[in-house]
This record gives sequence, C-alpha cells and structure tokens, in this order.
Amino acid sequence: MSKAFEIGDRVRLTAVPPYFKTAEPTPMLRPPNVVRLGEEGTILDRQPGDYWSVRFEKGAYLIENKYIARAAEQPTGDEPARSNPSSDEPS
Repeated sequence: MSKAFEIGDRVRLTAVPPYFKTAEPTPMLRPPNVVRLGEEGTILDRQPGDYWSVRFEKGAYLIENKYIARAAEQPTGDEPARSNPSSDEPS
C-alpha cells in the first residue's frame, strides 16, 4: 500500500538511498550524503512509481516512498534538541 502524501506536506528522510536523483528537467545522480538522515523536506510533486519530488536544504530530489515519512509521524531521537528562539535572547 502506498503512503498518501499531499503537495506541501513536511516529510523526514527515514533511510538513506544508495544515491539521490535530482528533480530537474535534466536529472543527475548525487551521492547519498547530500541529504542527512532525519532531514526534513517539503513535498513538491507526485511522480510515477511511488516517487515524490521533495525539496530539501540542498535541492530538490526524487525520493521513493520507502525512504520518507511524514515529519510529525516519526521524530528521530538522535537529533540534538532545538532551542527555543525566544530563549536565546539575553535577559
């Protein structure tokens, strides 16, 4: 059964594929370390064969369903805690 994402959904990379394919008119293959495990991106478009165009920090890539999950569904425990921006202000 395929996961149902919608354009604009925030997703998290849950596993690293052997390579990344750019979501461009002339796609190129990129090494697996171009996107970090646990990095969040935004769904841009649906592609044939259970692939999604996802915008990450370093570009847009075609990602298969099995490598992504909704960001709210699966937070990873190995990411450092993010500080509250308002707490960074001097008192």
